[in-house]
Amino acid sequence: MYTDKFNKLRLPAILGAGLLSLGMFTNSYATSVTVLDFENVNATYPSGYAFVQDFYNGGLSSDGTSGTDYGVSFSSNAQAICLNTIGTSCSNTSRGGFGNPNSQLGALFFLSGAETFMNVSSGFDTGFSFFYTAILQTGSVSVYDGFNGTGNLLATLSLGLTSSTCDSAYGAGFCPFVATGVGFSGIAKSVSFAGVANQIVFDDVTFGSTVPDVPVPAAVWLFASGLISLVGFARRKA
Repeated sequence: MYTDKFNKLRLPAILGAGLLSLGMFTNSYATSVTVLDFENVNATYPSGYAFVQDFYNGGLSSDGTSGTDYGVSFSSNAQAICLNTIGTSCSNTSRGGFGNPNSQLGALFFLSGAETFMNVSSGFDTGFSFFYTAILQTGSVSVYDGFNGTGNLLATLSLGLTSSTCDSAYGAGFCPFVATGVGFSGIAKSVSFAGVANQIVFDDVTFGSTVPDVPVPAAVWLFASGLISLVGFARRKA
C-alpha cells in the first residue's frame, strides 16, 4: 500500500518533469536549428522560377516576396524551383508527397554556373543537412568558416545519384528527394551547393543539425514513448 501511494505521488511529478524537459527541448531546438524550405519564394503557385536573393535576409526575392529574416543570403544565381504536386505540373521535379507536407511547393537550384552559395551572417555550428535529388549528375556540398566559400573548409560531402521512382501522378523525373547531412567543428559562415546547373535540386536546407527538417511532432512522439516506458517501469517496480 505504501508503494502504491508512493507511485501515485511520484508519477505526476515524473510526468511534469518530463513535460518541462520537453518544453526545454523544443525551445532549444527552435533557437539552435534553422530550416529553409523555399516555400513562397515564387509569388504564386504554380509559377516557374524566382531568384531567392534576400528572401531570408530581411529583403525580397525577384518576385517581390519576403520570408523570415534569418540573416541568410544567396548568390545571384540561386533560384527557387516550382515543384510538381498531384494535378499540377510546373517543372520536372517533385517531393512526391514525401517529407514535410508543408514543404512540397518550392526548392533550391541553379540554372547557371557550377555552384551557388548560401551565406549565414551570424554563423552556425554543429552540422549541416538537407534533402536533394540528382538523377543524372552528381554534386557536392562544402561548408566554410568565411563568406562565399572563403576561409577554412570545415566539411565537404559528395552527393551521389538518386533514384527516379516517384508515382507517375507527380509527373517528375527528379523525385523523390533523399536526406543527408554532415557534422563539423567550428563556426560556419557559408555553404557551397555544387553540381551541374539544372541537374541537382535541394530542399529543407537545415543548419545547426546533421539531420534535416525533423518535425516537432516526431520529437514529441519519441519523447512521449520514453515517458510511456518510464511509467511502465514504475508500475513494474510496484
